[in-house]
Amino acid sequence: MHNLLNLLAAIALLVWGTHTVRTGILRVFGASLRELLASSVKNPMWAFVSGVGVSSLLQSSTATCLIVSFFVGQGIFLTATALIMMLGADVGTSLMALMFSFDLSWLSPLLIVVGVVVFVANQKNTWGRWGRVAIGLGLMTLALHLIVEATRPITQSHGMHVLLSVLPNDPVILILIGALLTVISYSSLAMVLLTATLCQTQVVSLPMALGLVLGANLGSGLLAFLTLSKSPAEVRRVPLGNLLFKAVGCALAVPFLGFYLLVAVDIRAWGLDAVVSFHFLFNVLLSFSMVMFTGKVGEWLTHYLLAAPIDSNKVQPKYLDPTALSTPSLAIACAAREALHQADVVETMLRGIMPVIQNDDAQLAEKLREMDDGVDDLYSAIKFYLIQISREALSQREGQRWADIMSFAINMEQVGDIIERVLQDIEDKKIAKGRKFSEAGFSEIEDLHQRLVANLQLGMSVFLDGGVRNAQELLEQKVQFRNLEHEYASRHLARLQENTPQSIGTSSLHIDLISDLKRINSHICSIAYPILEQAGALTSTRLKQPDLLSD
Repeated sequence: MHNLLNLLAAIALLVWGTHTVRTGILRVFGASLRELLASSVKNPMWAFVSGVGVSSLLQSSTATCLIVSFFVGQGIFLTATALIMMLGADVGTSLMALMFSFDLSWLSPLLIVVGVVVFVANQKNTWGRWGRVAIGLGLMTLALHLIVEATRPITQSHGMHVLLSVLPNDPVILILIGALLTVISYSSLAMVLLTATLCQTQVVSLPMALGLVLGANLGSGLLAFLTLSKSPAEVRRVPLGNLLFKAVGCALAVPFLGFYLLVAVDIRAWGLDAVVSFHFLFNVLLSFSMVMFTGKVGEWLTHYLLAAPIDSNKVQPKYLDPTALSTPSLAIACAAREALHQADVVETMLRGIMPVIQNDDAQLAEKLREMDDGVDDLYSAIKFYLIQISREALSQREGQRWADIMSFAINMEQVGDIIERVLQDIEDKKIAKGRKFSEAGFSEIEDLHQRLVANLQLGMSVFLDGGVRNAQELLEQKVQFRNLEHEYASRHLARLQENTPQSIGTSSLHIDLISDLKRINSHICSIAYPILEQAGALTSTRLKQPDLLSD
């Protein structure tokens, strides 16, 4: 029981080490890896090479598939190009498995010690992330050594020999078992390395190991497909095509397993591991045999999984890349872009207020009010996206940016709600009753509206670059806007005293409207507070000093 527990712990350490390396590389190269993939669109050979390179760094063809699939969904890649990249990605992970098949146990202590020292000393910069990668590599090599040590007493037990004697030798069943274990462990690389180690220690025979390796390849394709199963149709094309290639490859490889068993003797004589070498040869041969079909399969997938028609009137998230979540700095940038998209929609609603008032356009008012549902949806999407970002992996600056984005999205959502109510009031109190503002009243509303649009644009600029000067100007505009709101309210009351007919008819709407515009301006100007607070440009209270209040 103790030996079995040690084996399970070593397997868990192998999986965790693989995950640590993958997340560390993503945090170091994040955007660069995506730029590398995006730059290889035009040349199929470069597409294949970039797939090999990126998956070798990430040590995961599944992670590469998530990135590539999202690019296809955005229209950056053709499906055929993405399938070529995935063939390269599979070769890349098999190369990493081949590297780890050599005895690297001597390297493990060095990687762990250096990695921990670098990580602890530089947690908030790129060197710390490289330290994380070194720790992960060290854990992987240590885990492989521990698996060998843990399986040695197990292989000598009578119970293990009995168990191995009843295990099925059917390749199909072994492939299914390997696929299932790969999905559970979330790493085909870890599964292949584990199988190779178990075969070296004679826990499993070579024929059984080959079946499990084929299953690991099939499982990696199944894992990506399951991960993206709820994504839009165009995103699901790549994992489905890659899964089909792997399934066909496994079916074609089964009849040749006996031939490989004869060759395995020579492979071992060359100092190579027979199981990992089979994994590498399988992926290389699969790439060469399937690359000619990527065009046809890509066309079929494009017709089979049609992209949903885009409703130009519906506001939808554009920049929330789910594959960026493993790279917090990149995910923060995606959320910030989406927040600006939300602000653009709010600006469209805000600009539409004056045409509705001028032209009594109830149809435009209804269309603008419907856009508030889109603003709410964007807020929900941004909030859910931000929640998925690991706060522990964020630096202090990135953590503050996280809070700023959330605050900005909340303010834009509230502004959208206020605009919706304003438009509804205009419909009910003005358009439906055929009333008109007085010339002076309309001029006042128009002035406030123009200032409001300008302040919204200034607020978006403050959110984008965090400039202290612009933030100070935004707060100065808040004071001016508040003073104008009081002045225009007083003027309206004066017109009521003069019995101006148009002012009397629109009095309620006029007072509510300038009050709502002031509320909108307050939400916009609140964007400046975090910037000024960080710069130390805010006082602790806005109240006058007590001695002044007593005068």
